[in-house]
Amino acid sequence: MKKYFILILLLFLCGCATSPTGRSQLMLVSPQQAISASKEAYTQTLRPLEKKGKIDTDPITSSRIRYITGRLIAQAILLYPHTKNWEWSVKVIDDPDTVNAWCMAGGKMAIYTGIIQKINATDDEIAQVMGHEISHALANHTAEKMSIAMATQIGMVGLAVASNNSRYRGAILSGSALAAALAVNLPNSRTAEREADTMGIELAALAGYNPWAAVSLWRKMADVGGKTIPQFLSTHPSPANRQAVLAELAQQMMPYYLDKRPRPVYPLQQQPSPALRD
Repeated sequence: MKKYFILILLLFLCGCATSPTGRSQLMLVSPQQAISASKEAYTQTLRPLEKKGKIDTDPITSSRIRYITGRLIAQAILLYPHTKNWEWSVKVIDDPDTVNAWCMAGGKMAIYTGIIQKINATDDEIAQVMGHEISHALANHTAEKMSIAMATQIGMVGLAVASNNSRYRGAILSGSALAAALAVNLPNSRTAEREADTMGIELAALAGYNPWAAVSLWRKMADVGGKTIPQFLSTHPSPANRQAVLAELAQQMMPYYLDKRPRPVYPLQQQPSPALRD
């Protein structure tokens, strides 16, 4: 038993990484493992919706979303060159009642028509939504949440071994694809949210989208919910001063937005120029 808990301690000590903002992360699941699991989870999530005819039903909306995300992806690749090898994908899910969007590890994205329609989202605001979600993937938040789930699993294994109680064994997660799918719907920590806010607003500004849209977006999101919190906000814990923080970030990002250089669009037809912030 003692050797078992020493092994757990070693796993925690070795499973550390650093996010793009310099934050320490628990990383028992590697980014590549999270990408592989997310690829499978993405297919499993979209397959039943495709059978119901709920994917990319409006060519105009789908084209609009692909263009906006294409500009964001181009900047993500410039800032994080390893993501050039990601199998980037974005789908529009026809569900006017769902106010949500997400991006799995490896750039597997989706946005629901509800978030576009209910807040009458501008291109700048959609860029803030998707820039924020892409930043979760860039910062390896899926792998981080899967690692937290694994840490819980390891603890349950310890309890099962210690107590020989089968009810703990039954609570252990089964399947990495399931863990990846669950990670999308689990709330991010406030630390991860601040990280995605900072990275996302910069990404959108570099792509040529007004950073002040981040402030109007969150104001609209708060208003549209009424007594019911939209799903997008339920998985994005928001402190009371979030709009003030976003306003401060928006002011800092204005030079990137006002830069007059061309904004490449993914998939890139030619080698792009260096990132605008360089």
